[in-house]
Amino acid sequence: MLKKILGGIAAVLAVLIVVFLGVVAMQPSRFRVERTTTMSAPPGRVFAQVNDFHKWEAWSPWAKLDPAAKNTFEGPSEGTGASFHWSGNDEVGEGKMTILESRPGEMVRIKLDFVKPFASTCDINFTLKPEGDRTTVTWGMAGANSFICKAMCLFMDMDKMVGGMYEKGLAQMKTIVEAPVAQADADPGLTTTR
Repeated sequence: MLKKILGGIAAVLAVLIVVFLGVVAMQPSRFRVERTTTMSAPPGRVFAQVNDFHKWEAWSPWAKLDPAAKNTFEGPSEGTGASFHWSGNDEVGEGKMTILESRPGEMVRIKLDFVKPFASTCDINFTLKPEGDRTTVTWGMAGANSFICKAMCLFMDMDKMVGGMYEKGLAQMKTIVEAPVAQADADPGLTTTR
């Protein structure tokens, strides 16, 4: 009798595992997270913040999660070829960003390689569109969904999680680029051009 009950439980568990694996496998193979905001600043001013990894500490929400993270910069100080490597606590993990394409006042395309908590590669894009004396900024990330990522997305909303961080970062960048020009001149982190 006990053998039949255990056999029944094992069969039910096997079916549940197969169903779970099937649901995970049916999740999208790619993901995209994107947030947009409009800033009262010219595109060149916004571009200067994105195109130079040294300036990210002032507005990136991840920099606030681990102020003690170890950061290193390689290549040019800004633009194509510039790279930034970080290693921090569990909230920020470890990885490297490299600027692959940089068009002044228009866009910056970045390759993002995560090392921890798990290895993955994503594409990051910042696009800037002038609208009179304002700039519409879109921060997007896209990549392949590994099986582990697909399974994790069943239990947490990646768009909400990463998108929320993008919203915070864009809001902080907006504060910086909308600061009066006199303040920008006094603070090298707010410089309009390099």
